[in-house]
Amino acid sequence: MGNLGFGEMLLIGVALLIFFGPSKLPELGKALGKGIQEFKKASRELTDSVKDDIAEDKDKKDDKK
Repeated sequence: MGNLGFGEMLLIGVALLIFFGPSKLPELGKALGKGIQEFKKASRELTDSVKDDIAEDKDKKDDKK
């Protein structure tokens, strides 16, 4: 499902060009890039938070022994 060939990418690009027009495409690309960047940042922060919680729980268990 995740593999897109050149033909599919070209078809998507043409559809976007027709639907949004050439003046909106750079804005859409920039917004999409920022959205992906924010998603990655949030997922990284969540992963770090979970890792910290696991480490704290492990330390608490080790202290009880």
